[in-house]
Amino acid sequence: MADSSTQSITIGAPPDRVAAVICDFPSYPEWAEAVRRAEVVEEYEDGYASQVRFVLDAGVIADEYVLAYGYSEDLSHIEWQLVAPSKMQKAQRGSYDLVADADGGTTVTYTLEVELAVGMLGMFRRKAEKMIMDAALKELKRRVETLGSAQ
Repeated sequence: MADSSTQSITIGAPPDRVAAVICDFPSYPEWAEAVRRAEVVEEYEDGYASQVRFVLDAGVIADEYVLAYGYSEDLSHIEWQLVAPSKMQKAQRGSYDLVADADGGTTVTYTLEVELAVGMLGMFRRKAEKMIMDAALKELKRRVETLGSAQ
């Protein structure tokens, strides 16, 4: 069974800018350290990705997998799930929830649930999850805020 973890971060940009970075999958290798390749393999009629193939290499963890995505109409909720088991994962579900702050920023809540295909002691798995989530949120924040300052 998979455990679920949740973390939040505040980003100094409105939700639409945050969502635009999250949904720009081909650009992930430019800012998400472990992502070597992200390729949209299917799209919805509105142009948003419905399935994305990822190639990850985070040193001791390397994997290739496809995620299926779903979106709320206003992009305040973006969710995904693993299409088929991979070398490292039996299952993965996750989501980003974006809430506008009074100061013009966005609180991003990231929820991730992963069931590994390989055995890992609970304390090591929790430490790895925390590191993955910390890195994902910090890298997202840096990307959004860097793009915003360049405009």
